[in-house]
Amino acid sequence: MQHKIVARFLDGRVLKGVTLNFRPERRNFHMQLDDSGEQVEVNVDELKSVFFVKDLTGNKDYTERKDVERKGYGRRLEVKFVDGECIVGYTQGYSPDRPGFFMAPADPDSNNDRIYVVRESTEAVNLL
Repeated sequence: MQHKIVARFLDGRVLKGVTLNFRPERRNFHMQLDDSGEQVEVNVDELKSVFFVKDLTGNKDYTERKDVERKGYGRRLEVKFVDGECIVGYTQGYSPDRPGFFMAPADPDSNNDRIYVVRESTEAVNLL
């Protein structure tokens, strides 16, 4: 299945496109860039996060709500990244021993369906 993604790198780069082969247990995956159609290999160790999105354009004017209660999505948590960004959502698979984890955004109206967080890119992960 093809997934629309936004890959955010630790150095601030952002790539948008689609992937067919992202797997959290693998350290590399391929994506086809939206703007050029170029196929690139992405090293997960260089990433901050991978956003699985509804639309690659998104809405820059939308402010996500962080106070929404979502039943059935797991534990509520706050992720603080080393670059200062903070996101709130829910997870069913967080473990500090794993290289990363998936989370769902707190806001059901978010453009993000789910987010893969690379643990090494976090400053803190707090259960709320």
